[in-house]
Amino acid sequence: MDVHIGGRIRLRRTLLGFSQAKLATAVGLTFQQIQKYEHGSNRIGASRLHQLSRVLEVPVDFFFEDAPPIAGTLPQGLADEAEPYDAGPDPMQRRETLELIRAYYRVEDHATRRRVLDLLKAMSGARTDEAGTDGET
Repeated sequence: MDVHIGGRIRLRRTLLGFSQAKLATAVGLTFQQIQKYEHGSNRIGASRLHQLSRVLEVPVDFFFEDAPPIAGTLPQGLADEAEPYDAGPDPMQRRETLELIRAYYRVEDHATRRRVLDLLKAMSGARTDEAGTDGET
């Protein structure tokens, strides 16, 4: 869980364009401590996680999204219904993905950004709903 939360901190920090040093300064830590949090080497207390959520402008539950289930925490009978966690490489943690998202949101014209998204969907074979969209951009 510590590794997952650290990865989510890194994801959000990178999306906002913050360096580890800038985030560390904002929360009163050293960049080495942020580095340890991001690698999952050190656990993050509740108050520190709350502080990070405020600086990174996300709710605390953002850090737990898509988290792997913790063994032994499901009530008996539900454990059989739980979906297995795919521990494979998370594409949202790749630098290429983060760069793509940041570049996408730098496109100021909404219509152009929409066309880029539509092009990527067409190239990947992704489907859209009847209105031609599958969410907000």
